[in-house]
Amino acid sequence: MSKKKPHPYLDEVKNIFSAYLEQKQLRKTNERFTILEEIYARNDHFDAESLYEYLVKKKKYNVSRATVYNTLDLLVSCDLVKKHQFGKNQAQYEKSYGYKQHDHIICVDCKKVVEFCDPRIQQIKTMMGEILNFKITHHSLNLYGVCRPCQMKREIEMRGKNQDGASGQHFEE
Repeated sequence: MSKKKPHPYLDEVKNIFSAYLEQKQLRKTNERFTILEEIYARNDHFDAESLYEYLVKKKKYNVSRATVYNTLDLLVSCDLVKKHQFGKNQAQYEKSYGYKQHDHIICVDCKKVVEFCDPRIQQIKTMMGEILNFKITHHSLNLYGVCRPCQMKREIEMRGKNQDGASGQHFEE
């Protein structure tokens, strides 16, 4: 089995995190750097609890839930991880260093998150900044809808309800 390639910016990211911890006079623990490495080995959005479960149960790391949550806060503070609040769901995270701006489509049924990038959004940002005399520093665009598998599931459920309701209908005069 081939070993997974390390993230191309991993050394840079570790150096940034190390400098941030020094600046804030915080300890540079193995647990914090392990969490950072695991995040940069992922290619998805994740919540703090699922990261904790993965580290403890799958990877067998001896790390506390509090350390995971606190480290995520530190990584967000130094811009190595982005925190998203998609609707009323719990916070989702993703690595951010070395990644171009992208936007999200979120399924309201299964909570699946899909990233996309469209250059027209950059054109809109530039144009709106010029028109309204703003220097746009960043943006966040989240579109909500129903993914195809959930659409199909809804259609099947509706057919089942319609069949149940239609067969028992009788009208009297």
